[in-house]
Amino acid sequence: MAKKKIVIVGGGYVGFEVAQALDELADVTLIEQREAFVMPPAAIRALVEPTLLDQITLPYDKLLKSGQVVRGRAVSVSQSSVTLDTGDAYPADFIVVATGSSYAAPFKPSGDSIAEFRQASADVSAQLAKARSVAIVGAGAVGTELAGEIAAAQPGKSITLISSDDRLFPMYPAKLGAQLKRKLEGVGVNVVLGQRAQDLRHMDQPYQGAVTLTDGTVIEADLIFPVIGSKPQSSLLQNVPGVTVGSSGRLKADAWLRPSDYPNLFIAGDLADVGDGMTIVATTRQNPWLIKTLKKVLAGQPVERQKPYSPWKKAPILIPLGPVIGNSWLFATVGNWITRTMKGKDLFIPKYRKAFGLTSERG
Repeated sequence: MAKKKIVIVGGGYVGFEVAQALDELADVTLIEQREAFVMPPAAIRALVEPTLLDQITLPYDKLLKSGQVVRGRAVSVSQSSVTLDTGDAYPADFIVVATGSSYAAPFKPSGDSIAEFRQASADVSAQLAKARSVAIVGAGAVGTELAGEIAAAQPGKSITLISSDDRLFPMYPAKLGAQLKRKLEGVGVNVVLGQRAQDLRHMDQPYQGAVTLTDGTVIEADLIFPVIGSKPQSSLLQNVPGVTVGSSGRLKADAWLRPSDYPNLFIAGDLADVGDGMTIVATTRQNPWLIKTLKKVLAGQPVERQKPYSPWKKAPILIPLGPVIGNSWLFATVGNWITRTMKGKDLFIPKYRKAFGLTSERG
């Protein structure tokens, strides 16, 4: 009997893992507009350690053994197929859309070209090396980790981290933010809380200039990083019958991660407004559920008979401040050793290189 066809749109943390897990069980097609996967958390450290770019850019050509990876841009989804901008259509019994989100350069590729991403990263890395003063606007995970990476690798720079919140990571117990603030200040970072930057000249790339804070303070910097947050890439599905776009730009989904009137269409990751944050940790809960559910559905069981998806009540978070120090929340606040061991030391690079069939540092 012919295998069921699954088309997965988006080769990020959701797409590649689901495609690989179902590769032997279904006729899998993974559609991805870029020729390689890039690890965004490691792209932060690559700004101070440019040689990392070779290790964190992972081609898709060794990902699947049975299925296919198609490089292309999906432009429409029906109940039975996904169509690319070339006009090519890929028939599907089940469709998973995980198109992720966009972010300011150079933390994620902004276009289809990995070469352009690498060049953007190298350019900013060179600017950063020369900069004597740095301002980072936005103190989420990216901004906070960036401040820590710069302080660890290039001590002596003037680094200012600006947050509109009154404490770091306000969604978590106060101890986490307080310890991170103390450690950042201990390595020379000036942490400014409860202030918004009023006049950012760019939202999508670093630049030299000045920012004015809510209280009128003007901070000049050789390099200003706007790191305000991710924007979901939801345009592909916005015209699909039954789709509802939430206030954040993410798509609402039912208890089985289905966003539309199509019973065979699933979403996950940054695209899905199901109660999880837009983090890689969210995918560590969504991916196993999606893989398990799709395996049962492939075996002929109805989706509605499967256990509904349950989001994190409060997701763990790992915040290294360079390769040595940091804090994390793993249902309690933990410090340097656990953060370093779990993430800070190698940023999961060996794990993902292995997943993509690349065992050596250079692949």
